[in-house]
Amino acid sequence: MMEIRFPGGLAVAAEHKGHTILTDQPTRAGGDDRGPAPFDLFLASIGTCAGFYALAFCKQRGIDTTGLKLTLEPVRHPEEPRLSQIKLRIHLPEGFPEKYQSAIVRAADQCAVKRHIVDHPPELVTESVAPGA
Repeated sequence: MMEIRFPGGLAVAAEHKGHTILTDQPTRAGGDDRGPAPFDLFLASIGTCAGFYALAFCKQRGIDTTGLKLTLEPVRHPEEPRLSQIKLRIHLPEGFPEKYQSAIVRAADQCAVKRHIVDHPPELVTESVAPGA
């Protein structure tokens, strides 16, 4: 279970398994910019998860990962305040075997964060709890 606390200003911190994840709003939105905005963490969770799967793919095959990186580009919907697309690009290292180029994309697509959002979106339930309950 995560515990969410409010350390001041518009900052919000999630405590989980001994780690504290601090978020804040940018200064233009009234925050102190002490950490990434929550939506940025959402995007980062997708990118880092896909990155883990790409890294594991290479390591399982003994492929040198020097220079391997992913970039994530959020594409805004032209008429609505939401994203229409999230583009992930896997930048392959020098000497990456051509025969694995489509396979590493399939591996990154197995990201558990993406799978939960796309294939099995959970129901989000919000409820209040009275003091002392």
